[in-house]
Parts: sequence; structure tokens; C-alpha cells
Amino acid sequence: MAENAHEPRRSGVFSRSQASRPGARRAIVIGAGSFGSAIAVLFARAGVRTTLQTRTLEQAARLNESRQNREYLPGIDLPRALRIEPVTDGVGRADFVFLAVPSGALRDVVASLADSGLGRAAAVSLSKGLVPPDGALPAAVLRGHFGAHRTACIGGPVHAQEMVRRGAALVAASASERLALALAEIFTLSGVLCEISSDPAGVELAGVARNAAALAAGATESQGLGAAGAAAGHIFAEVWRYAKANGASPESMIGLAGVGDLVAATLASQSPNRRVGELLGQGVTAAEIERAVGEAAESLESVRLLARAIECAGFPAPVTGALSRLISAELPLEEWVALVRPALPVRAGRRRPSWWRRMRSRGVSGAPRAL
Repeated sequence: MAENAHEPRRSGVFSRSQASRPGARRAIVIGAGSFGSAIAVLFARAGVRTTLQTRTLEQAARLNESRQNREYLPGIDLPRALRIEPVTDGVGRADFVFLAVPSGALRDVVASLADSGLGRAAAVSLSKGLVPPDGALPAAVLRGHFGAHRTACIGGPVHAQEMVRRGAALVAASASERLALALAEIFTLSGVLCEISSDPAGVELAGVARNAAALAAGATESQGLGAAGAAAGHIFAEVWRYAKANGASPESMIGLAGVGDLVAATLASQSPNRRVGELLGQGVTAAEIERAVGEAAESLESVRLLARAIECAGFPAPVTGALSRLISAELPLEEWVALVRPALPVRAGRRRPSWWRRMRSRGVSGAPRAL
């Protein structure tokens, strides 16, 4: 039977069988940063009863008074239908609870939700980082508290301002096809194209790879597009081997959540991740970047956690590891550039060692295999 053209595309391995779709009645978005605010605005515009929960009473009062989030989503009016309140225990009345909090705060927020009772709601991560101290995936943290069939994650190429003004393309990933379809339905209602996937780990690792690759490209762009592309490509290959060992599907890395998100992050002139990478390439320290860039600097810690997780899993990741050391000021900028800059052509009669041979000579074991 031909697939209904109006149904969301499946980017994972769900069966083609039809699943009943619960109506989207009420959504709570926890976290009033750029992405959380944009999601809340779109839902409210679409007629979904939506509450945006802020981290403080003062922030809620400020947003209610101005009806704009000038810090994270400037120029966008917050619909009157959008309820704004500080984080409360009143999540049990929702159908969906979207967690748009920094990955470093996710464990505390999830523990609070578990203690207060999530009711019938599904918990959905909007994070593209890893959770300290061990670099856990956000969906895995949610799954440990609420079970695989009540949790999901959202990935894909998205810029908050553009999503509110022009729409976006996202991926909803869950072990539950019913939940993934319900999420796709609420996003479609809100004017956002949304594919579904059965591969939360792959979608989240694709987003983490995008962050690291975009940072690496930004940090290397001054050396030429070839160097920037080489840095991003090597990191994607290193993360892919780690993702595959964790059961991820190749479609997650090459689809919207992976390559699609990477292209959006590196092409956009105002991309926060690209800007963070450019500052690294100019020799600005991570501490200074965190003060200057705000929420986008979360990706710096995510890279460090990623490099550690891949290393602990026993996979070679010389470029990801080098980027982590660059962020931590353990690797001089000149050595980072020498590591990722493509070799110059050699004269006839002279043979230059391959890039990976030179890495081995520096004590790096193993080289990436062709995928």
C-alpha cells in the first residue's frame, strides 16, 4: 500500500503499520531560551494550549510584562494565548513536557519531574548536548526515569528565529511509534515539517556530532575551506563509529538530524556554534567565550564530554580529542591547525607520509576506516 503523502516520513526503522494518534491537547515547555521559546510560540500560534515555564519568578514576570523574550528571541511577540510561569510541579496536566534546558541541568530537572509526578505526560528532550558527568544522552536519562515508551527527543536543522518566521524541518525520535507520530502531528499543526525515527540515540549523537563538527569547522575556517571541511568530516567519522557501537542507524547521521543539521550550523553567518568555533580559532579562551556567547557555549562542554566518552569506549578519535584539548587550552592553536590542515602537494620524487601515518608517529593509534 502506498504511504499517505500527508503522513510524516520515517527516518528510522518503524514499521509501516498505522498507529492511533492521540490528539495534542496541552504542552508545557520547560526552559525559556531561544529554542524553548520558539517552540512555545509556534505551539501557541497553532492553538495548542501551551505553557512556557521559566527558571525564575523574575524571568516569568519580565516576559509576561513585555510579551517578548528580548534576550533569546528578540523581535518575536509572545502570543497572548501562551501562558508563562516559573517552573512548577504542575506538569501532570500536560500531554507533552518539552525539556529545553541546558544539558548540564537536565538531571536535576528530570529528577524534579520524577519526584513531583509526570502524570500521563510524555517527556521530550530538546537538548543537543551530552549530560555530565559521564556524557550520557539526554533521552537515556529520561528513559531511566520514565521508560522508553514515554520519552522522545527532537533533532534536525533548526535556527530559532528562522523557525518562528519561516518554519523548519525536524526529527521526532522515540522507541514508541505512537509517541513519535503524536509529536510529528503537533509540529505539523504548528507549521514545522517533522519526520519520525525509532532511533533516539542516533538522532542525539548526530546532533552532538553536528555541534563538534561545526565548532571544528569554525576554528579552522581561517586556514581555508578545505581545512574546515576536513576537520568537520573527520569528527563526523569518529562520532559515527561510536554511534554505530551504540546501536545507531546510519540514516540518523546522514539525514536531517546529522548532515542536514551540520550544513545549517556551518552555513548560517549568525550560527552560534560557528561563532564559538571562530572565537576558538582566534585564540579566545573557553571561559571568555562562555561569557560572550551565553547558551551556545554549552557545546564546548559537550565536546569535552564527547571526546571522553569515545575514548572510554575504546575508539580512536584523534580530531575530536584534539578539539577537546584545544577547548581546555591543553593544545596550542598552532598544533590544532597543523593537525587538521590538508597537506600541501609534494614535488615529484619526494614522498610525504600520509596524514594518518603522521598521527601514528605522534602516538595516536588506529585510523578511521572507510564507511
